Amino acid sequence: MTESIVTRAVVKEDFARWKVLWDGYNAFYGRKGPSALSAEITQMTWSRFFDAYEPMHALVAESSGKLLGLAHFLFHRSTISIGPSCYLQDLFTVEAARGEGVGRALVDQVYRAAATVGAQRVYWQTHETNTQAMRLYDKIAEKSGFVVYRKTF
Repeated sequence: MTESIVTRAVVKEDFARWKVLWDGYNAFYGRKGPSALSAEITQMTWSRFFDAYEPMHALVAESSGKLLGLAHFLFHRSTISIGPSCYLQDLFTVEAARGEGVGRALVDQVYRAAATVGAQRVYWQTHETNTQAMRLYDKIAEKSGFVVYRKTF
């Protein structure tokens, strides 16, 4: 990648370009067609990024005027620390830019945001088949050893 990567908070004017990334992220995890997220969920997610009372935040990575990736994160309280924890919920890079430093730039920006508010940790999860992403994650964080359980309703 010859142009530098800039990471920044989303602005309302980014919606159409962010949505392309959002749709790509959801398709990557199999949420497309009949299992796609509803327009209502997408609109609510987007609106939360601009609500000062919401703990959710969104970043995009940009180069040469093109959005190449997104990161969504939120701060929450924890029973094991005084300061907040930061959950990196969504991280996505367009396929053409994978391996070019976009994901790392976004995670680094999340790290900076977390440090700014006194967070004790940043954590995230990925699917076990996401081996390309895990090559990066193994360099910039440590595996927690925890297994995720969930029940959907």
